[in-house]
Amino acid sequence: MNSGVLSAALAGFGTGMSLIVAIGAQNAFVLRQGARGQAVLAVVGICAASDAVLIALGVAGLGAVVTAWPAALAAVGLAGGAFLICYGVLAARRALRPAAGQSLTAGGAAAGSVRATVLTCLALTWLNPHVYLDTVLLLGSVAADRGPLRWVFGLGAMLASLAWFAGLGYGARLLGGVLARPGAWRVLDALVAATMLAMGVLLLARTF
Repeated sequence: MNSGVLSAALAGFGTGMSLIVAIGAQNAFVLRQGARGQAVLAVVGICAASDAVLIALGVAGLGAVVTAWPAALAAVGLAGGAFLICYGVLAARRALRPAAGQSLTAGGAAAGSVRATVLTCLALTWLNPHVYLDTVLLLGSVAADRGPLRWVFGLGAMLASLAWFAGLGYGARLLGGVLARPGAWRVLDALVAATMLAMGVLLLARTF
């Protein structure tokens, strides 16, 4: 493989990974679903595919359009902040008052609606303005510096997203022994609630 192509792909992979691994609402949700073994493939697929679409738009030059519409980002911030706070409140309620008889093992977690999980994942992904800033604007501008190799850079970033979400979603099952302990799910839900509430408040604060 041409050294320039490999360099661009590795740069895209490294840049994409550095942006994705930050603790956030989306990662917390993927971790929780992976630990429960609930709709993991759908959640991982939505996150990775959404990132791929946004990265492609950024590489194609949509960043300038997004920048020209600050009101659109503000609207997304309001909706996303409100949604995160609501989800955080629900997670906090689960942590404080777990459902009676709910199994604490990953395989025995109460099955939830796949449709609800998919809709929640879509909302966490597309109602977060930081997703647009990171993928469309930042990755798009960095990819532009690669000239004719910008799509190779973008492909590397897409692969980083797929690797991260697959590892997070399916790797969470390795926590099965830990999550079998009494109170483990309450701790996980408490962490998810804290993350969601903090991100939601931050989004609303920045929007206003």
